[in-house]
Amino acid sequence: MKPLTLHLVIHGRVQGVFFRESMRQQADLLGVTGWARNRADGTVEAVIQGSADSVGKLLEWARRGPPLAKVTRIDQEAASGEWLAFDILPSSP
Repeated sequence: MKPLTLHLVIHGRVQGVFFRESMRQQADLLGVTGWARNRADGTVEAVIQGSADSVGKLLEWARRGPPLAKVTRIDQEAASGEWLAFDILPSSP
């Protein structure tokens, strides 16, 4: 079965609250691959890939985030590509 791949832009208080590292830990637990990075506009951008169930669980986690985060909105769209792990990338300009 082909994995589900989503591109996310997560809005709110999501930088400086360990969002990316917490997301990586959750992705590892769920067997989800992809990446996350901070963006200059204060959002976190991510691509998540895995089974529909695992991606759904990570997306549900992302709606809350770690304890210090306050997620206000997640924009999502289908994406493509293939990843072997979940990485934290350098911030985008």
